[in-house]
Amino acid sequence: MSDVKEVEPLSRRMLREPYVQLLASQVLTGGVALAANILMVRSLTPTHRGEVALMLQVVYLVTQFLLLGTERSFVASYHQVSPAPAVRAYARLLLLPFGLFLTAAVVYALVAPHRLTPGPVIIAMLAWYALIEAAALATRSIAIAVGRVRDFLLCRVIEALLLLATLIGLYLNGAANPAVWFLAYLFAGALPTIVYVILWLRLPVLPGSAPSGPEQNRLVRREGLALFPAAISNMAMLRVDRLVIPALASTAALGLYTSVATMTELLAWPLRAYADSRLGRWRASHNDGGLHAKPIVVAAAVYSLVVVPIVAGGLYLLIEPVFGHEYAPAKAVVLPLVVAAGLYGVSRVALGLLIAKGHSGMVSTAEITGFVVSFAAYVLLIPKLGILGAAYGSLLGYGTCLIFALITTIAVRDRRREP
Repeated sequence: MSDVKEVEPLSRRMLREPYVQLLASQVLTGGVALAANILMVRSLTPTHRGEVALMLQVVYLVTQFLLLGTERSFVASYHQVSPAPAVRAYARLLLLPFGLFLTAAVVYALVAPHRLTPGPVIIAMLAWYALIEAAALATRSIAIAVGRVRDFLLCRVIEALLLLATLIGLYLNGAANPAVWFLAYLFAGALPTIVYVILWLRLPVLPGSAPSGPEQNRLVRREGLALFPAAISNMAMLRVDRLVIPALASTAALGLYTSVATMTELLAWPLRAYADSRLGRWRASHNDGGLHAKPIVVAAAVYSLVVVPIVAGGLYLLIEPVFGHEYAPAKAVVLPLVVAAGLYGVSRVALGLLIAKGHSGMVSTAEITGFVVSFAAYVLLIPKLGILGAAYGSLLGYGTCLIFALITTIAVRDRRREP
């Protein structure tokens, strides 16, 4: 009995750990993404599935321009701040980018040639979903910084349930319009994000919480701008394949590729959640001289080595039974995409350690290097190999980014040891 009493508090403490809650939110999001993927491939042709994927990738890329690299710099700079001041601080960071973006979207809808625009309705949908997605990512950073990750998890639970219910409704009603399926993402993301921002703003300021002021936001912005090339390069490295495939192959090829890539990305999420949740703690340890990077990176590598073969085998066997024979060609990209996801996950940990050490410029250099390699590979290989060329491009880009990050981490450590 005493053993049970000792284990129970430990398990509860583990469930309260921010990285466990972040991981839970990502697993939930990934599970819904998998279900959404299945519902769409069962309802849409590969061409229409590719169109939905293309709209989502455009939004995800635009989101990084709205955030301007502040996701991780906000977490690293804000500590023991109450939720309401943190929300207002991040809102001030987003005000100018949001205003410029909406203005640009309106101008583009009015003056762009017909052949270069999907129409004002689609532009409006893309613009508003980009704002909602940026706000959702901002709430993630706020939640980590102020210790309200449980709130963020509940918000994502509500979003997942709304999205799943809406997509099931579309599936049962035989919806075949890609724009309608995209609209489900906008609706499901907007409602819980807005509700939780309002709730946080209504919370009282806690006694003893650290103040937030303009100088802190200036630090976040300055460090964020140093990380902005990394954020853009990372997003491009993750998403530009979805933009290049329709141009160099077809939207049908994109539908095949996305059906696998959507699931392999989940492999890296635990490592990313761990790195993001530990960012502030790592920086404090580094400032105290107690940050040891090697065992952290080794543990991340062991995780990838264990999980990669399991995911690759399971996914390869499940594609045709789950998606149908029409998606059988997608089996060719399973192995390179799973290995690429494993390398990407380890790189998140290595780059997080560099951010904690204050080397944001090196993080951007690593991400840019990986993107350049992956993009060059996409352009060279997709015309010859199709979606397999895109998978190899991802593998090369993520691998290059990881190698650069590891070398840089070692170099930084060695320099600190010099007298």
